Amino acid sequence: MVIKQVQPALLVLEDGTIFQGKSFGAKGTTIGEVVFNTGMTGYQEVLTDPSYRGQIITFTYPELGNTGVNAEDEESDAPQVRGVIARNVCYFPSNWRLGSPYASQACSSLPDYLITHNILGIYGIDTRALTRILRSKGAMNGAISTEILDPQALLKEVQAAPSMEGLNLVKEVTTKRVYEWSDPTNTHWEFRPTAEESDATPLTVVAIDFGIKRNILRRLASYGCRVIVVPANTPAEDIYQYNPDGIFLSNGPGDPAVVKEGIETTKALLQYGKPMFGICMGHQILGLSLGAETFKLKFGHRGLNQPAGLQQTVEITSQNHGFAITEESLSADVEVTHLNLNDRTVAGLRHKTLPIFSVQYHPEASPGPHDADYLFAKFVESMREYQQNQKTISR
Repeated sequence: MVIKQVQPALLVLEDGTIFQGKSFGAKGTTIGEVVFNTGMTGYQEVLTDPSYRGQIITFTYPELGNTGVNAEDEESDAPQVRGVIARNVCYFPSNWRLGSPYASQACSSLPDYLITHNILGIYGIDTRALTRILRSKGAMNGAISTEILDPQALLKEVQAAPSMEGLNLVKEVTTKRVYEWSDPTNTHWEFRPTAEESDATPLTVVAIDFGIKRNILRRLASYGCRVIVVPANTPAEDIYQYNPDGIFLSNGPGDPAVVKEGIETTKALLQYGKPMFGICMGHQILGLSLGAETFKLKFGHRGLNQPAGLQQTVEITSQNHGFAITEESLSADVEVTHLNLNDRTVAGLRHKTLPIFSVQYHPEASPGPHDADYLFAKFVESMREYQQNQKTISR
């Protein structure tokens, strides 16, 4: 067994903090917003989640790459992050899928995967110390480099980079074409009714792609929906031409307040009164379209054990967002259904008269707990009720 020669790497934050470590993945220089994720599992899903576009991820769990990477766990076609920060990295992974009749083999190690996709990584640094800095000072821009090892020179590069606030990254991750999705969650580890067990008549859902995760599409398909995915800048009248039973607003990266086309489209769709369900950025876009405001969180919510709920009902949720809706800006027509119970920020809302609701967290998990998967069933139920009401009105 031959151990590859390790190349030094440098991490510099915009406040001047310096970490010296070792390179894994691609070589070069990368700049992005440095954030931390507290999940103990699911690093591949995190790396390929389009909501992480423009960010450098610090993993607080100290071991990264032990199970390698494989096609089943990708949430998009490739890693979306700008860079990866870890304590320890595994070059020789072991995966339960090897030899499994239900899934393909693990395709590569994490370092090789990052090299393939030209993503830089740094390991061998004190990620606990880095996380404490981000927790106290807030998420901030930073850079990883294997070529600029002078801290002051790299700091100048970081300080010239734009901040996440005011940045529209949806245009970088949204689909360029309309497509349909029909694959449900893999039946060998399914945890809710599959499409075959759902109502025979398929429901048509138009999903507006602000950076959608594949597992959201799988969950909608598992609940019997025909899913049509459209680009984020699709006009409302084009969406309505598909005669959807419901509209889904997806997750996505960047500042929601600057996604003007998505907000205007959602405003126009509200006039049709059809069921609508939003997740993460979709939740924020819905809030903005209803007249609310958003703000940037100090260090965001990124992890798999965020409690959300009201009074006696609590869900343990997967979350990944750096912005939130300002509760005081919500109109009287909107009711808060969930709060993040760590900081009391808005984690869910619904319209009081229209069949419209959203959550700030990720009920599709991948990774994370399945406590909130019922929300997909709620969306389906809302569409069925809307269909029945329309039939009654037309009689």
